[in-house]
Amino acid sequence: MPLTHTKSSATDPAGELAALLTEALQRERMVPRFVDSYVVEHGRYGLQVHAGLYRDLLALLHREALLALSVRALELATTEQPRPKRSETRPEPRKDARAFRRRFLAALTRQQRWTAGDALDFQRDLQLYEELIARAASARRGRKPFEAANHPFVDRCAFLLDSSFLEKARVAASQALNGLEELAGQVVAARRPTAKSRRAQ
Repeated sequence: MPLTHTKSSATDPAGELAALLTEALQRERMVPRFVDSYVVEHGRYGLQVHAGLYRDLLALLHREALLALSVRALELATTEQPRPKRSETRPEPRKDARAFRRRFLAALTRQQRWTAGDALDFQRDLQLYEELIARAASARRGRKPFEAANHPFVDRCAFLLDSSFLEKARVAASQALNGLEELAGQVVAARRPTAKSRRAQ
């Protein structure tokens, strides 16, 4: 399904990105599909027996998915892409990355209707995600298809989903992470500003 822009103002790229990410995560039903496929593949039907506990699980995993989406989207949206003729050059961080991040988090807080405490908790977890990802990146190696990614989303979601079968849950969470990062890339590409709009930010 193609991505579409929401009613967010084009003059607020950070707010637009927050709205598009939230919309895409809901529309694609990535968290319910992730849990349901895990239950069927591994016969863990007990995870769905109690409706209230199942809803709570989906809510917790949705928050983790939003964290993973936000980390990847912010990385892509606040990094200048190299010019085609210098593709070997690493992208450079934008000078206004911190301001963009603040506006993004403020918009996300409004959209999710978080309390001040909820917003601070999300911001702290977002920073934790970024620190752990940066640390893992320094020791990154090629990963085989059956291996789980070294990523906070994988570890946290596996524990929340099925701590009794942690390794199976980690592999499933790693597959879900791939989908989330692809989605983040699609969202950022769909609203990537032109050079003129970047100067206006």
